This record gives sequence, structure tokens and C-alpha cells, in this order.
Amino acid sequence: MRDDNKPAVCVIGLGYIGLPTAAIIARAGCRVHGVDVSEHVVETINRGEIHIEEVDLDGLVQAVVQRGLLRASTEIAPADVFVVAVPTPFAKDGAHTPDTSYVMDAAAKLATVLKKGDTVILESTSPVGTSEAMRDLIARERPDLAMPGMGDGTPDVSIAYCPERVLPGRILEELTHNDRSIGGITPRCARKALGFYKRFVKGECVVTDARSAEMTKLVENAFRDVNIAFANELSMIADRQGLDVWEVIRLANRHPRVNILQPGPGVGGHCIAVDPWFIVHGAPEEAKLIRTAREVNDAKMHHVLAQAKALIEAHPGEKIACLGLAFKANIDDFRESPARYVAASLAREYGDRICVVEPHASALPAEFEATNASLIDIDAALEECGVLIALVDHDIFKAIPAEERAGKAVYDTRGIWPDAA
Repeated sequence: MRDDNKPAVCVIGLGYIGLPTAAIIARAGCRVHGVDVSEHVVETINRGEIHIEEVDLDGLVQAVVQRGLLRASTEIAPADVFVVAVPTPFAKDGAHTPDTSYVMDAAAKLATVLKKGDTVILESTSPVGTSEAMRDLIARERPDLAMPGMGDGTPDVSIAYCPERVLPGRILEELTHNDRSIGGITPRCARKALGFYKRFVKGECVVTDARSAEMTKLVENAFRDVNIAFANELSMIADRQGLDVWEVIRLANRHPRVNILQPGPGVGGHCIAVDPWFIVHGAPEEAKLIRTAREVNDAKMHHVLAQAKALIEAHPGEKIACLGLAFKANIDDFRESPARYVAASLAREYGDRICVVEPHASALPAEFEATNASLIDIDAALEECGVLIALVDHDIFKAIPAEERAGKAVYDTRGIWPDAA
């Protein structure tokens, strides 16, 4: 512990959550050692720059690096608090099985420098029981340290789970002001983690057990997925019956107790498109509604692709502009993006007729390389393309007036142009 009683912190994983978290902890005056497997990420951060796009993050990282409060490395370092913010993707088995290997690798690394009195906090979205599995791994690696929840007596280290609740584009604000659920393997662990988060979180910090906190994170995203699935299923029904789904939703939402969400081309991002499957994996017989919602939202991508192809076939020879690749508006995050899936699928079939407009990309993703599709700006698309397929509701697309879309075939999957319905 440092003389000023501020803990030394090691943040493992410097991606979309880890880097903003490290920067905010550093802003609170703690010295933060960030760890990432990418040399490029490490070098970028140590220059005071960022490798992701997020509002106000560049200035904050530059400031804390210049003050000597944040440095990055590919190697683990001793600390008082370890925050694990690594990916938890699907395993490559095609069965939506959670892959916690990155979490376990991080636990194995931090175990090499762990000492009595340290606190380990997992922030990665994880299946129920992952915090305990991480504890068990550390116990095997460090039999000299007493682990919480294993045996009698006071444990030597504390282990807790505390997921983030953030919206891309507002990550810094929401990491600071949103409430946090802090789950300890024991109540003592939860209290230790609570003391740490109160240093930089202004929202309410609520303590619970680790398994409940793990489930809470999954439930939050599954709830949103189920509600989006209702809107997406409704949009497919409306297409079949020749109805304007946006008008139906607008009218239905006039009911004082109805609030239907807006449909889209599917659901993307590393949270809502992934986390519900962790619940299904843990309780496959019981999670019927959650599984169905996932299937509906995945099916919407294929429905949109079929609708887009029908429009393209009706306009032979026309160039096609696919507007957007991100999984939601005004961000540069393309993970699990239905827009990316639709655009890439069309590019593989229609080749150089496909033009992609994505203001947050400097180059097309790898799956476009062999397609001859091109990345162009919105002005070129409006001049050259006779078919517009709106896949993301970026502000720049919303601002296109009706006269610039006049005479073009339009498929609006986001409801951004009511006059085109």
C-alpha cells in the first residue's frame, strides 16, 4: 500500500471496458498498471493515446499518463488491487458455450504476484460460478495463501465480482455515476471491494454475493434481449402483413402501460448478443424464453438479408450503399454486429456493386477483402448508389434529407426516415 493510503492497482485487459476503468481509477489518484497482450495497445497507451473510440477518453488517458498515474505493459506487476476485465467470448464449438479461458489465464498470471492482503475483482461478464472457479485456480497456484470460502479462519486475500453497466459513447460518465452490484465470495470480500469502488464510483454500490452479482449482469442483458426480440418479431410479422411496423409501434406506445422498443436488423455488441446464452448454458431446460429471444434476434439478421436481396434483385445494375457496420449508433464497435453480417453477406454475393458507408471505420473488416466491395463516404454514396440500405442509425444518416434520397430504392431497417416507409 502506498504512503497516501491509495492502493496500487493492476488492471488486466485494456479494451473497451478495461482502459476506461483504468483511466478513471488513475484519475482518482491511484497508480494503475495496465496489462494487455497487445504490444500495439501497450505502446499506444504509454504515448498517452487510445486505440478505441470513446467520448472524452483520449483527453483523460493523456492526462493520467502524463501525471504518471497510468502505465501499460504486457507483463503483470504486483499491486494491492487486481481488476480483471478480459473478454469472455463463445468457445469455438458452435454451441454458444462460454469461454472463460481468458479469465483463468489472467487469474494464473496475477497469482504469481499475489500477496497477503490483496483484493482480486473480476469485472468480465461471466457465467455464474466463474468467480469461484477463479478462486479455486488461484488456490491451486498459491497454496501458501488462504482463500475466501475455503476452510476456517481469516482468508489472506479477497475475491469479488463487480460488472460494469455502461453505454458506448457514455462509458466514462456511466462508470462513474451508475450504480454497481458488488458480489463477494464472502461478505468480507464484498466489503473490501466496496471500499475500493467508493474511491471513484458516485453511484450507489450495493453488496451481495458473487454468484448473485454474476447472474444480475446476465439478467440485465437478457431482459433487454427479450424486449428487443418482441419488437423484431413484430417487425417480421408486419412485413408479412404489409404493415408499417413503425406506425404500429408508435400507436401502441400511446397506451400508458405499453413501451415497445424499436426494431432493427438484429442485436449486436458483446453484451446483449452474447450474455443471454450464458444463462441458457447454465440452465438449458429452464431458459426457454431467453433462448427463444436469442433465436428471434438472430433470425432477424437473416430476414433483413432476404429483404435486402429482394430489393437489390428488383434494381439490377444499381450500386448498393450499405449504411453502417457498427452494432449501434455513433460508435466504432463492430462486435457481433448484425449490420456487419448483412453488409458482408451482400458483398460476397454482389461484389463491387456494394459500397459500405461507415464513418467510424478507416478500412473494411477482413471478411470484405475478397469481395471487391468499397468503403466510401455518404456524399459519394448518395451520388453513385441507386439503392440505400440503412443498417445503423448513425446521426450522419439521420440527417440525410428526403430530397437527397428521392428516386432511390430504400430499405430502412432502423426507422430513421419515416417519410420513406
